[in-house]
Amino acid sequence: MEPMNQQSGKPLGSVEHFTDAAECLRTLAHPVRLRIVQLLLHGRYTVGEIAKDCETPDNVTSEHLRLLQRCGFLQSEREGRFVYYQVAEPHLQQLMACIEGRFLPGSTKNE
Repeated sequence: MEPMNQQSGKPLGSVEHFTDAAECLRTLAHPVRLRIVQLLLHGRYTVGEIAKDCETPDNVTSEHLRLLQRCGFLQSEREGRFVYYQVAEPHLQQLMACIEGRFLPGSTKNE
């Protein structure tokens, strides 16, 4: 349940409060980035592994990862010559579950 303003009974916040949220949602609103998030919710992967799965060049995949990191969705960790990416924002699990439930074949809402 969201916090409420005691005087008006409306939820707290204003349009200005949602500026960063809107920017990050715009970043997520790309099919490759949604697939990257979905993958990373199930493990950690290198740029090359993600690129292969998404069928995108490594440099394009790196740019997608950079944008997702800039919003705080992902973190990276170097191990030797490899950089592994993983989800840093735990709320992405709920958001992705909503998206998968609505849009993936075989979900209860799409049957």
